Amino acid sequence: MNGYEAVAKILKKEGFEWLACFPSNPIIEAVANEGIRPIVFRQERGGIMAADGYSRLMASKGKYGVFACQGGPGVENAFGGFAQAWADSVPVLFLPDGPGNYKTEVAPNFSGPRNYQHITKFAASVTSADVIPALMRRSLEALKNGRPGPVMLEMQREAMGDEVTGVEDYRPTSTHKFAPSASDIKDAADKLLNARMPAIWAGQGVLHAGATEELRELAELTQIPVMTTMPGKSAIDERHPLALGAANRTAPKPVWTWLKESDVLFAVGASLSVTNYGIDLPPGKFLIHCTNNPADISKEYTTDLGLVGDAGETLRLLIDEIKGRIGEDGRGGDTSVQESIAQVRAEWDADWQGLLNSDMVPINPYRLLKEIGDAVDHENTVMTHDAGHPRDQMMPFYMATRPHTYIGWGKSTHLGYGIGLMIGAKMAMPDRFCVNFMGDAAFGMSGLDIETSVRSGNPITTIVLNNGTMGGYNKSLPVAMEKYNAGNMTGDYAMIAEGMGARGITVTEPTGIGPAIREAHRENFENGRSALIDVHTQQELNFSIYD
Repeated sequence: MNGYEAVAKILKKEGFEWLACFPSNPIIEAVANEGIRPIVFRQERGGIMAADGYSRLMASKGKYGVFACQGGPGVENAFGGFAQAWADSVPVLFLPDGPGNYKTEVAPNFSGPRNYQHITKFAASVTSADVIPALMRRSLEALKNGRPGPVMLEMQREAMGDEVTGVEDYRPTSTHKFAPSASDIKDAADKLLNARMPAIWAGQGVLHAGATEELRELAELTQIPVMTTMPGKSAIDERHPLALGAANRTAPKPVWTWLKESDVLFAVGASLSVTNYGIDLPPGKFLIHCTNNPADISKEYTTDLGLVGDAGETLRLLIDEIKGRIGEDGRGGDTSVQESIAQVRAEWDADWQGLLNSDMVPINPYRLLKEIGDAVDHENTVMTHDAGHPRDQMMPFYMATRPHTYIGWGKSTHLGYGIGLMIGAKMAMPDRFCVNFMGDAAFGMSGLDIETSVRSGNPITTIVLNNGTMGGYNKSLPVAMEKYNAGNMTGDYAMIAEGMGARGITVTEPTGIGPAIREAHRENFENGRSALIDVHTQQELNFSIYD
């Protein structure tokens, strides 16, 4: 067998079931011959986004997204998508074509490994056929272990055409988990149990570890409330009386309250990376930081107690240690913290009732969010925001219930990411209603991949906030916007969707939102057809910030 056939057989052994790709690469035919389904997207970034979305939902089950493209311009165009996956700690395997061993080193040819080494965990090139099994093993070990992130293996053409041996002896790689020391666990239990006002800050690592039940159990055992990071949203049922909500740079009022007033903060499964799209941790707290990446410890904030290990293993050890001290039922009989959270949440709800129930036309985005929340079955939906105002508006108000019912993303913030994410989510969970909430500018970045969802039989629903402008830019670019119409845009997005084989629905009145969502759901599940809801909205500059 040649190199492409060898890589395809190894992917099959490792359990890969589909390949996102664009536009050409010999690996596409090779995986098809192995029964791995290739799906061609309309651009490189669309395929990466889908592989990314699939990994976010399936990594806890040992399944990962993979993307392939051509060398040269394909590898160059793919950079942005992998930069986003790197920022958000998402494991995606990247298998680009290579121009050849000689050409790679000659300017102005683009070297994949040399340029991608800063946004991947492992970046290498197949320069001879005999190293393929070893490089695939190293790539997949990196993909499955430690801090999640993309992995690149470039396939040089002349090497891939040679004969490969030893593939029949290849054994699938494993996931290796590790845990903090017993003494560190005891110290963490001491601080949490003796704190005046502790809080848990749960990140995406809890979801990757499949440890949402352990997170809930620890919260109930200790009566310590839980807030989540943006990628960690859905790590706890946000209806739970100890759930404070999720945070990007906007958040429900309980998040702001406990973040400010807590004396001990336990960050678990979070990198604590400072980002423009998150809330900075206030000073003056005792910080317990659990991460599977030692480089995260004291990276941005001074860590008082580091727990290096898997989030699930750490939570289980903490639960056992605390039960040994305060019993199986713990502090479950004390509802005072839950009552405090309910009071702050009631204040927050009162602050926002006017916008959430607004009858304004064009439609206020918060009324749109309320109607979405009322119309969808939260237990059986995967929802995501897009970059910009849609993220800032949706994150605090959409209620995530089961694990992976929401994909929070955006430490980097690439417009248009939501469509690809939802195609990947639909591949992962075909029984879920997969919905992305995006602005009209974001649609312009990736809207043509709605056709990919139609062609590939992965029906998704896209909700477009069609306000004819880039939200908030009139404040930062007043002359450019007013004098030159710089950031304003128009479009009939429902008509565009129809032209791509999807169902296009236009909504201009608040009362039309709920029926449109139910119609989109019917199209997805009864007709197997993607849907786009073009909602005529107004710009809204109020955000849930209580800084």
